[in-house]
Amino acid sequence: MFRYTRNGRTREIGLGATHTRKLADARRIAAEMRSLNADGEDPANALHNPSSSTETFQSCAEELIASKQAGWRNKKHAQQWNNTLRDYAYPIIGRRHPSEITLSHVKAILEPIWATKTETATRVRQRIEAVLDWAYVHELRSGENPARWRGVLDKVLPPPRKVTAVKHLAACPYEEVPGVMHALRASEQIGAHCLRFLILTATRSSEAREARWDEIDLDQAIWAIPAERIKGGREHRVPLSTEAIEIIKALPKFANQPRLFPSVRGGKLWDVMLMKELQMIRDEVTVHGFRSSFRQWAAEQTSFPEAVCELALAHVNRDRVEAAYQRSDLFERRRELMETWCRYLSAHDNVTLLRSEG
Repeated sequence: MFRYTRNGRTREIGLGATHTRKLADARRIAAEMRSLNADGEDPANALHNPSSSTETFQSCAEELIASKQAGWRNKKHAQQWNNTLRDYAYPIIGRRHPSEITLSHVKAILEPIWATKTETATRVRQRIEAVLDWAYVHELRSGENPARWRGVLDKVLPPPRKVTAVKHLAACPYEEVPGVMHALRASEQIGAHCLRFLILTATRSSEAREARWDEIDLDQAIWAIPAERIKGGREHRVPLSTEAIEIIKALPKFANQPRLFPSVRGGKLWDVMLMKELQMIRDEVTVHGFRSSFRQWAAEQTSFPEAVCELALAHVNRDRVEAAYQRSDLFERRRELMETWCRYLSAHDNVTLLRSEG
């Protein structure tokens, strides 16, 4: 803390946290502040002088990523942050002091990729904004954040949604999913078993591929997916239908193998294995699209309430007021829903050619 007196009033200026600024740097800045104060200038200007700090945008970004990494469920997030900032931001502002970065710099980064790589550009903008906010909190810059969207960049760049249309993952029409299941039942490949299990439980690919034996309660017919493997960050109990239980009971259980669906070498089953099984049947749809197939079927072919259908997909209720009153996970209703889905998938035996030829 630098304390000084001007016009008979004592004032204080924070020099930053001890974990971001060395004592030697703080003493050098304090000397500059005393000199500025003696000259009748604002001592705070020393904080915004690039020469008074060795911090750069890149060093700030690296410290921010390190501080956030422990709270990220997916280890890939740190790599994604590093890669996007390395490829797009560092070449232009990486060596600059945070106080030097202006709207012109941010525009120079974003404008070349805003129309052609909109999703990537949006993430780059968000990450630059976060780094500059971090720098502001640590008193390395002041004023408006030039990477902020509302009130700054929205005045000079078109909204992302107007630049590129949202592309949803291709989903198999729910009328054809029973045919897919029929074909999968004829395969003994571990990828086919996992894909059947995924479709029956309406879960995400990573959740099904990484399912563990200690998460399964066959007596209660429940699969409890822990919070760290759920996108919404909270435990999701999946009611297991009749066929889902049959799949589990038919799986070989190896010693020291925690996963239901291990790869041939005993590691994690990769998503490409599920895609290969699916492409042999339907080559124009995606694995994730089966969640959409399930949701559309539930809406058009059943009378289950929307809340039950959304909870079956582990979707978080974004209406805070409604969520405050709806605290139950409606498990028994979801069990009825998933068993109805199971019967639907087993009731259609007329199978047509599903894979396109050409």
